Amino acid sequence: MMRANGAICRPSIKTAFTRMGTTDYTLSMTLKLYAHPFSSYCQKALIAFEENGTPFELAMLETGSAASAECSRLWPLNRFPVLEDGGRVVPEATIIIEYLATHYPGPVSLIPTDLDAALNVRLLDRFFDNYVMTPQGNIVFESLRPADKRDPYGVEQAQALLDKAYLWLDARMADRVWASGEAFSLADCAAAPALLYADWTYPIPPSLTNVHAYRTRLLQRPSYALVLDRARPYRHFFPLGAPTDRD
Repeated sequence: MMRANGAICRPSIKTAFTRMGTTDYTLSMTLKLYAHPFSSYCQKALIAFEENGTPFELAMLETGSAASAECSRLWPLNRFPVLEDGGRVVPEATIIIEYLATHYPGPVSLIPTDLDAALNVRLLDRFFDNYVMTPQGNIVFESLRPADKRDPYGVEQAQALLDKAYLWLDARMADRVWASGEAFSLADCAAAPALLYADWTYPIPPSLTNVHAYRTRLLQRPSYALVLDRARPYRHFFPLGAPTDRD
Protein backbone atom coordinates (compact mmCIF):
# COMPACT_ATOMS: atom_id res chain seq x y z
CA MET A 1 0.00 0.00 0.00
CA MET A 2 1.41 3.43 -0.98
CA ARG A 3 0.37 6.87 0.15
CA ALA A 4 0.34 9.86 -2.14
CA ASN A 5 3.43 11.31 -0.47
CA GLY A 6 5.41 8.21 -1.36
CA ALA A 7 5.59 6.80 2.15
CA ILE A 8 5.65 3.04 2.24
CA CYS A 9 2.67 1.96 4.30
CA ARG A 10 1.19 -1.22 5.62
CA PRO A 11 -2.36 -1.39 6.87
CA SER A 12 -3.12 -1.33 10.58
CA ILE A 13 -4.55 -4.68 11.64
CA LYS A 14 -6.18 -6.34 14.60
CA THR A 15 -4.02 -9.23 15.72
CA ALA A 16 -5.17 -11.85 18.20
CA PHE A 17 -2.57 -13.25 20.56
CA THR A 18 -2.69 -16.07 23.06
CA ARG A 19 -0.66 -16.00 26.25
CA MET A 20 0.17 -19.13 28.17
CA GLY A 21 -2.26 -21.04 25.97
CA THR A 22 -5.27 -19.75 27.87
CA THR A 23 -6.06 -16.05 27.61
CA ASP A 24 -6.98 -14.46 24.28
CA TYR A 25 -6.75 -10.74 23.84
CA THR A 26 -6.71 -8.34 20.90
CA LEU A 27 -4.00 -5.78 20.27
CA SER A 28 -4.52 -2.92 17.85
CA MET A 29 -1.50 -2.77 15.51
CA THR A 30 -1.02 0.96 14.96
CA LEU A 31 2.74 1.26 14.57
CA LYS A 32 4.03 4.42 12.91
CA LEU A 33 7.74 4.71 12.18
CA TYR A 34 9.28 8.11 11.54
CA ALA A 35 12.28 7.35 9.38
CA HIS A 36 14.15 7.87 6.13
CA PRO A 37 15.13 4.84 3.99
CA PHE A 38 18.72 6.03 3.48
CA SER A 39 19.51 6.55 7.17
CA SER A 40 21.70 3.80 8.61
CA TYR A 41 19.89 3.68 11.95
CA CYS A 42 16.51 3.75 10.22
CA GLN A 43 17.62 0.81 8.07
CA LYS A 44 18.57 -1.03 11.24
CA ALA A 45 15.03 -0.71 12.60
CA LEU A 46 13.42 -1.40 9.22
CA ILE A 47 15.26 -4.73 8.95
CA ALA A 48 13.57 -5.85 12.16
CA PHE A 49 10.13 -4.96 10.79
CA GLU A 50 10.83 -6.86 7.57
CA GLU A 51 12.25 -9.92 9.30
CA ASN A 52 8.90 -10.58 10.94
CA GLY A 53 6.59 -8.91 8.44
CA THR A 54 5.37 -6.57 11.17
CA PRO A 55 2.78 -4.14 9.75
CA PHE A 56 3.63 -0.46 10.14
CA GLU A 57 3.16 2.93 8.58
CA LEU A 58 6.27 4.75 7.40
CA ALA A 59 6.16 8.48 8.11
CA MET A 60 8.71 9.65 5.58
CA LEU A 61 11.12 12.23 6.98
CA GLU A 62 11.94 14.92 4.47
CA THR A 63 13.11 18.49 4.96
CA GLY A 64 10.18 20.70 5.85
CA SER A 65 7.64 17.89 5.86
CA ALA A 66 4.80 17.53 8.34
CA ALA A 67 6.26 14.17 9.38
CA SER A 68 9.58 15.81 10.25
CA ALA A 69 7.85 18.45 12.35
CA GLU A 70 5.83 15.79 14.17
CA CYS A 71 8.91 13.66 14.75
CA SER A 72 10.69 16.65 16.31
CA ARG A 73 7.69 17.25 18.55
CA LEU A 74 7.64 13.62 19.67
CA TRP A 75 11.40 13.45 20.24
CA PRO A 76 12.90 16.93 20.70
CA LEU A 77 16.45 15.60 20.40
CA ASN A 78 15.72 15.50 16.66
CA ARG A 79 17.19 12.07 16.03
CA PHE A 80 15.53 9.22 14.21
CA PRO A 81 14.08 6.65 13.81
CA VAL A 82 11.22 7.20 16.22
CA LEU A 83 8.37 4.73 16.69
CA GLU A 84 4.90 5.80 17.78
CA ASP A 85 2.51 3.17 19.05
CA GLY A 86 -0.90 4.46 20.06
CA GLY A 87 0.57 7.53 21.73
CA ARG A 88 3.61 5.79 23.16
CA VAL A 89 6.88 7.18 21.80
CA VAL A 90 9.87 4.86 21.36
CA PRO A 91 13.11 6.45 20.10
CA GLU A 92 16.43 4.81 19.18
CA ALA A 93 16.78 1.91 16.71
CA THR A 94 17.96 -0.63 19.28
CA ILE A 95 15.13 0.20 21.67
CA ILE A 96 12.61 0.03 18.83
CA ILE A 97 13.79 -3.49 17.99
CA GLU A 98 13.63 -4.47 21.67
CA TYR A 99 10.13 -2.98 21.84
CA LEU A 100 8.97 -4.98 18.84
CA ALA A 101 10.42 -8.15 20.34
CA THR A 102 8.53 -7.52 23.58
CA HIS A 103 5.17 -6.26 22.32
CA TYR A 104 4.95 -7.53 18.72
CA PRO A 105 6.95 -10.77 18.61
CA GLY A 106 7.13 -12.65 15.34
CA PRO A 107 8.53 -15.94 14.06
CA VAL A 108 12.10 -14.57 13.94
CA SER A 109 13.46 -13.99 17.43
CA LEU A 110 16.02 -11.21 17.09
CA ILE A 111 16.87 -11.30 20.80
CA PRO A 112 17.49 -14.74 22.31
CA THR A 113 15.45 -15.88 25.28
CA ASP A 114 18.60 -17.28 26.89
CA LEU A 115 19.97 -14.46 29.03
CA ASP A 116 23.65 -15.07 28.31
CA ALA A 117 23.01 -15.35 24.58
CA ALA A 118 20.97 -12.14 24.73
CA LEU A 119 23.85 -10.34 26.46
CA ASN A 120 26.17 -11.43 23.67
CA VAL A 121 23.76 -10.14 21.03
CA ARG A 122 23.44 -6.81 22.81
CA LEU A 123 27.21 -6.53 23.12
CA LEU A 124 27.59 -7.00 19.38
CA ASP A 125 24.82 -4.49 18.73
CA ARG A 126 26.89 -1.97 20.75
CA PHE A 127 30.01 -3.00 18.83
CA PHE A 128 28.50 -2.17 15.45
CA ASP A 129 26.90 1.07 16.64
CA ASN A 130 29.85 2.39 18.66
CA TYR A 131 32.90 1.03 16.84
CA VAL A 132 31.74 0.87 13.23
CA MET A 133 28.77 3.20 12.70
CA THR A 134 30.06 5.99 14.95
CA PRO A 135 33.57 6.38 13.45
CA GLN A 136 32.12 5.99 9.96
CA GLY A 137 29.70 8.80 10.68
CA ASN A 138 32.45 10.95 12.13
CA ILE A 139 34.43 10.70 8.90
CA VAL A 140 31.40 11.61 6.80
CA PHE A 141 30.34 14.51 9.02
CA GLU A 142 33.90 15.82 8.98
CA SER A 143 33.70 16.10 5.19
CA LEU A 144 30.67 18.37 5.55
CA ARG A 145 32.43 20.91 7.74
CA PRO A 146 33.82 24.15 6.33
CA ALA A 147 37.46 23.70 5.32
CA ASP A 148 38.72 25.90 8.17
CA LYS A 149 36.77 23.91 10.77
CA ARG A 150 37.97 20.43 9.85
CA ASP A 151 39.80 18.10 12.19
CA PRO A 152 42.28 15.82 10.34
CA TYR A 153 43.39 14.25 13.61
CA GLY A 154 39.80 13.32 14.42
CA VAL A 155 39.53 11.59 11.04
CA GLU A 156 42.74 9.67 11.74
CA GLN A 157 41.32 8.54 15.08
CA ALA A 158 38.11 7.37 13.42
CA GLN A 159 40.04 5.47 10.78
CA ALA A 160 42.23 3.85 13.43
CA LEU A 161 39.13 2.71 15.32
CA LEU A 162 37.66 1.24 12.15
CA ASP A 163 40.93 -0.60 11.50
CA LYS A 164 40.70 -2.21 14.94
CA ALA A 165 37.03 -3.01 14.51
CA TYR A 166 37.57 -4.62 11.09
CA LEU A 167 40.39 -6.80 12.43
CA TRP A 168 38.44 -7.89 15.48
CA LEU A 169 35.37 -8.71 13.41
CA ASP A 170 37.36 -10.68 10.85
CA ALA A 171 38.71 -12.98 13.56
CA ARG A 172 35.26 -13.35 15.11
CA MET A 173 33.53 -14.22 11.85
CA ALA A 174 35.98 -17.00 10.97
CA ASP A 175 33.59 -19.64 12.30
CA ARG A 176 30.22 -17.87 12.37
CA VAL A 177 27.41 -17.34 9.89
CA TRP A 178 25.90 -14.38 11.73
CA ALA A 179 27.36 -12.05 14.34
CA SER A 180 26.22 -14.07 17.33
CA GLY A 181 26.37 -17.52 15.73
CA GLU A 182 23.90 -19.41 13.57
CA ALA A 183 20.85 -17.21 14.17
CA PHE A 184 20.17 -13.79 12.64
CA SER A 185 19.69 -11.27 15.45
CA LEU A 186 19.55 -7.67 16.59
CA ALA A 187 23.33 -7.58 16.12
CA ASP A 188 22.97 -8.31 12.41
CA CYS A 189 20.31 -5.63 12.06
CA ALA A 190 22.99 -3.23 13.33
CA ALA A 191 25.77 -4.77 11.25
CA ALA A 192 24.10 -4.54 7.84
CA PRO A 193 23.93 -0.74 7.43
CA ALA A 194 27.07 -0.23 9.52
CA LEU A 195 29.23 -2.35 7.22
CA LEU A 196 27.53 -1.05 4.10
CA TYR A 197 28.37 2.57 4.80
CA ALA A 198 31.68 1.87 6.53
CA ASP A 199 33.00 0.13 3.42
CA TRP A 200 31.86 3.06 1.29
CA THR A 201 33.60 5.47 3.65
CA TYR A 202 36.79 3.66 4.65
CA PRO A 203 37.07 0.45 2.62
CA ILE A 204 37.44 -2.86 4.39
CA PRO A 205 40.85 -4.27 3.40
CA PRO A 206 40.59 -7.10 0.81
CA SER A 207 42.65 -9.33 3.11
CA LEU A 208 39.82 -9.43 5.66
CA THR A 209 37.91 -12.07 3.78
CA ASN A 210 35.67 -13.07 6.69
CA VAL A 211 34.32 -9.54 7.03
CA HIS A 212 33.69 -9.32 3.29
CA ALA A 213 31.90 -12.68 3.29
CA TYR A 214 29.75 -11.60 6.24
CA ARG A 215 28.94 -8.29 4.56
CA THR A 216 27.86 -10.19 1.44
CA ARG A 217 25.57 -12.45 3.49
CA LEU A 218 23.98 -9.38 5.03
CA LEU A 219 23.39 -7.82 1.61
CA GLN A 220 21.76 -11.05 0.45
CA ARG A 221 19.47 -11.38 3.48
CA PRO A 222 15.95 -10.85 2.06
CA SER A 223 14.96 -8.35 4.76
CA TYR A 224 17.99 -6.14 4.15
CA ALA A 225 17.84 -6.55 0.38
CA LEU A 226 14.32 -5.09 0.51
CA VAL A 227 15.35 -2.26 2.84
CA LEU A 228 18.36 -1.48 0.65
CA ASP A 229 16.28 -1.44 -2.53
CA ARG A 230 14.00 1.17 -1.00
CA ALA A 231 17.05 3.30 -0.23
CA ARG A 232 18.50 3.21 -3.76
CA PRO A 233 16.73 6.35 -5.01
CA TYR A 234 18.58 8.32 -2.33
CA ARG A 235 22.14 7.13 -2.92
CA HIS A 236 23.05 10.56 -4.27
CA PHE A 237 22.64 11.84 -0.69
CA PHE A 238 25.88 10.13 0.38
CA PRO A 239 28.37 12.99 0.85
CA LEU A 240 31.45 11.00 -0.17
CA GLY A 241 29.82 9.57 -3.28
CA ALA A 242 28.10 6.18 -3.29
CA PRO A 243 29.60 3.41 -5.44
CA THR A 244 27.89 3.05 -8.79
CA ASP A 245 28.88 -0.55 -9.48
CA ARG A 246 28.20 -2.30 -6.19
CA ASP A 247 26.57 -2.13 -2.78
